[in-house]
Amino acid sequence: MVRETVDLPTEAFSETDMLLQWTNYAKRLGDKGFKIMESLLLINDPVLNGTTISIELPNEGSKLDFEKEMNGLLGHLRGHLHNHNITIEVIVNENVAVKKALNDQDRYNRLHEINPNIDLLRTTFGLDLNV
Repeated sequence: MVRETVDLPTEAFSETDMLLQWTNYAKRLGDKGFKIMESLLLINDPVLNGTTISIELPNEGSKLDFEKEMNGLLGHLRGHLHNHNITIEVIVNENVAVKKALNDQDRYNRLHEINPNIDLLRTTFGLDLNV
């Protein structure tokens, strides 16, 4: 039996093209109700290095969830970018700072840590936090 060799496309693509297709795939998942997966895909912008796409995730649990969807994502990217050499590298960085909403008191406390003289400014001008 002779096996037929198939040359899969390996066209060049830009990081912008990759980000566009990555975002499109995430949005499609969100539209289907897979909101957690959508947020994992959009947690950080992936970085392109040759044909390897690196994505940084905050913990092992999110990496496991991401890896469940990785084959579908790879198929989408390879098909839409016409390059079958694309691979995805998942990096776990537990030091990724979680962005949280701060209230006025939190902001004031942070400014006070940076410069304790802010109290003088607040009392001189009669400023008060509406907390």
